Amino acid sequence: MLTGDCGAFLEGLHNIDQDVTAAINSLHVPATDTFWCTLSNKFIWIPMYLIIIGFFFWKLGWKKALFVLLACSLTFAFCDQLATFIQFIVRRERPDVDVEMTQRGLNYLEPVYKKYIYGFFSAHAANAIGFAVCSYMGFKNNQSLNCRPYGWFIFIWAILVGISRIFVGKHFLGDVLTGFAVGLLAGWIFSLLARWAIRKVDTKRQAI
Repeated sequence: MLTGDCGAFLEGLHNIDQDVTAAINSLHVPATDTFWCTLSNKFIWIPMYLIIIGFFFWKLGWKKALFVLLACSLTFAFCDQLATFIQFIVRRERPDVDVEMTQRGLNYLEPVYKKYIYGFFSAHAANAIGFAVCSYMGFKNNQSLNCRPYGWFIFIWAILVGISRIFVGKHFLGDVLTGFAVGLLAGWIFSLLARWAIRKVDTKRQAI
């Protein structure tokens, strides 16, 4: 009975997620296609990452910058690998291969890859928000920096990246929200580890 109730509950959540995702996706305006596709293309953002890494070394010094860079890299790796693992455990189809969603007239802007049909949870959302948290907390290792402008920029960017996955038809809203939760937690944990390592190095240097 419990299994049946649990299955019915999960099915109800899935149906709600389908409805909300379809509603968001239906807000699509052709003039914004390029905008959402650009946000969703992770390779386009490599120059931005490189610029931010450059600021790590400029504003934090090379030792602190290396720890922060390592934390960001571990956040990416953790989120990416966990997403891949969970996707093949949960096996929830992406909206663009979900028959009901396509029958509803889902708008999708990226090719359908039969090799990657599962989408829970969104690695794009997890990586984006994880990097936002980790990099923002990394800059705060320099207490003289005013990190608020960067914080506004990087978190708005991360949220838009997650939303873009709905507009291009690759993820349900639930996939994106779960990705945000995973990324927030991963970025926070790895940034705390980086801060701990930086303080250990500073303490040893002061003791010499």
